[in-house]
Amino acid sequence: MRHYGMYDASRGLTLALAAALAGLGLWGAAKVGTQTPGRFWIAMAIVGAAGLVITLANHVGTWTKGLRLRVSPSTFALAFLPVLVCVGWILLASQPGNGWEEGRIHSWSNTIGILGVVHSIGLWSGVLAFGFGVVLGLSLDGVPAPAMDTEAVQAYTGPGRAADEPVAAERRWSARRRRSATPAATPWEETQTRSGTPTR
Repeated sequence: MRHYGMYDASRGLTLALAAALAGLGLWGAAKVGTQTPGRFWIAMAIVGAAGLVITLANHVGTWTKGLRLRVSPSTFALAFLPVLVCVGWILLASQPGNGWEEGRIHSWSNTIGILGVVHSIGLWSGVLAFGFGVVLGLSLDGVPAPAMDTEAVQAYTGPGRAADEPVAAERRWSARRRRSATPAATPWEETQTRSGTPTR
């Protein structure tokens, strides 16, 4: 049975650090407040970043394992974009005062009959922002880094050139050695060879 003591300890410490950073962010968002539209959106951005930090804690060490982070297209399209629309809609409708596009969102929500639901869920605007950050982090995957293209390496070094050079050099040296070891034929022997007369 394999032991994962060091891995579990490092993962636990990483998650604890991420939770501490997220808690610090929530404290900062509480200090900012939500009294005005500007403060509201700053606080929601901080809360969303806290949720993202919690999720990214699972990806710490990705680079040391030969992996890289990428956005999963299917997860982004099927999960993140709908969450973005819903959370953005509710936060726009629940922002204090006369914020950006608040009147239009109220009118559209009333027209399609979801104004009551929007107001009820809007009471938990901080939870929505935190969940939005979590979903954004879950849209990222750790995948193996692409290996260097073999064809590109061969094009640079030449196909099998480095491996064949010692063998080719050895063959050339052996051929020169055989030629130097063979005695040269005399003119009389060359004449007999051309005429087909056997030599004694």
